Formats: sequence, C-alpha cells, structure tokens
Amino acid sequence: MTLINRNEFRSDIAPLLPGLRAHALRLTRNPSAADDLIQDVLTRAWRHRARFVEGSNLSAWLHRILFNQFVTGYRRSKSERRALERLRGETSEQASGYRIEQPLMNKLSAALRSAVDRLPEDFRSVVVAVDLQGLSYRETASRLDCPEGTVMSRLHRGRRRLRQELGSYLAEPAATLAAA
Repeated sequence: MTLINRNEFRSDIAPLLPGLRAHALRLTRNPSAADDLIQDVLTRAWRHRARFVEGSNLSAWLHRILFNQFVTGYRRSKSERRALERLRGETSEQASGYRIEQPLMNKLSAALRSAVDRLPEDFRSVVVAVDLQGLSYRETASRLDCPEGTVMSRLHRGRRRLRQELGSYLAEPAATLAAA
C-alpha cells in the first residue's frame, strides 16, 4: 500500500473542511475550540492515513475521527477538572471562576432540588447517579441492576422532564430571578 503525499492529502480534504468545521462548531460551541479540534483531526488523519481504505468515504472517516477526538477531549477535560476540584476542595462553580449571586443560586438550587424530587423514582435515581454523583452509565447500570441502555433511556426522559418543568423558570430574566 502506498501512502499519499501531503499535496494529495490537502487536495482530498480541502472540500470537506467547511463541513468538518460546522460539525466541530456544533459539538464545541466555541470557534477557537472548533479550530483546535479540526487541527487535531487533521493531524490524526495524516498520522493514520495508512488505515484509510482507498475508495471508501473519506468524509465519514474524518467525521468519525472528529467525533472520537471530541469525546476523548471532553472526557479528559472533565476528569482533569474533577481532579483539580478534589485537590483544591472546590466546587465546579468555584474552579471555573464562574460565580452566581448567592440568593439566585439558592433559588435555582431549591427549584432544581424540588423538580428532581418530583421525578418518578426510576428517572430520579438515574439522574441523581449520573448528573449529580458523576457516575458513568456502566457504574449506574451496575448500581441499579439494569442494562446500560435502560440507564441512557431513563436519563434522557428524566432530563427532558426537568427541562419541561424548569424551562419557563429558567427563561425568566436574571434580574427577575434575583429580585424574587
């Protein structure tokens, strides 16, 4: 198998870049992070170009690399944040430098706690385990003695119910919430 040279690689990938960048933007929601992700994808694709099967869908291959790189980076950054928080003894809010006024935080906290308490037990146990305790789907499935697919389904439905309940509440302007 012969490897393609840089010029061929560039010419094959150039028309696919706008679609890749759009996908990266949807995932990261940040232009700078999207550009970094694209750079990582292109570097990885170049390094592993021998794995690409000639005649197959180059776009699909690159989009798969993009998604895998995004997930890997997200998991890495999430575990790094948690490790830093443990070392510092901080919450996510404090570690990120993002501060919410305490009365507003208390009101949001009470509304969320109340909404979670109103969830049916099946949904509540999964939402609490995954979103509040930070357990993986596998750990949650093991703890609740059910398949991972069931965990994902219940989590989706639980989050959807929370969004429905809190949607109008969270749509209020911040000044209205702070004044209450």
